[in-house]
Amino acid sequence: MRILVLGASGQLGSCLKKVSTEKNITDIAFPSEELGNILDEELLEKLFSSEKPSYVINCAAYTAVDKAEEDQETCRKINRDGAANIAKACEKHGVKLVHISTDFVFKGDVTGLLSETDKAEPENIYGLTKLEGEAAIAEILQEHYIIRTSWLYSEYGNNFVKTMIRLVKERDQLGVIVDQVGSPTYAIDLADAILEIVESRNESYGIYHFSNEGVTSWYDFAKAIFDISGIETKLNPVKTSEYVTKAIRPAYSVMDKSKIKSTYGISIPYWRDSLAICINRLSI
Repeated sequence: MRILVLGASGQLGSCLKKVSTEKNITDIAFPSEELGNILDEELLEKLFSSEKPSYVINCAAYTAVDKAEEDQETCRKINRDGAANIAKACEKHGVKLVHISTDFVFKGDVTGLLSETDKAEPENIYGLTKLEGEAAIAEILQEHYIIRTSWLYSEYGNNFVKTMIRLVKERDQLGVIVDQVGSPTYAIDLADAILEIVESRNESYGIYHFSNEGVTSWYDFAKAIFDISGIETKLNPVKTSEYVTKAIRPAYSVMDKSKIKSTYGISIPYWRDSLAICINRLSI
């Protein structure tokens, strides 16, 4: 059972490397391809033919949410067309696909746990193109798992946790959004869940939600980062209306994880517990 990871150099790809090593999973490939490779069907064909995977985990995505509003063509090519190309290659070679998506497919105007069957109505280009990618995969390939996640962070790549720790060294006070609510996700926990799904060989295909347990705002997330890190700073709550961005973010995007937990027996850690693990690893 060979596994091929696309987008291997990104945050989640790096976490998959770490977790697969810890789990002693050796039949897994992390090619150092650029994002553009998923747009080249010939390159994908060569990769699939040489690696001969049973599963592909697609972590490749255009994730610059604000930049996407101005660079819609590139964002759509990667998030929709790239996903479709991967699905076509999987269909041709008889490969199962695990594809990573986002809570940004939701409008975020309803308070309550969002299930996989709730209406997806994205309000920014990033979320729209990710939803289009989901639809393309579902149309092309039956053997797929789409995992939506939220507020991803880890020791790797660029993310909110590392940004907060960096900014506090540069400024005497910080303002953080207080009226956007969701669930942080430690990418190591997500990587572990993905590999559990693959190793289970359970063919319950479809859409799943995964984030750490619990609910918080960006402001309280930042407060927890500084509390756990032992960093003292002045933190100011800021309303979304006071901090204008090019892309609209969901005000509320707390997802229901009961489907992935019941289907695969996955135990999901509380967000603050996982945050403490991450910060401890960052400080080593």
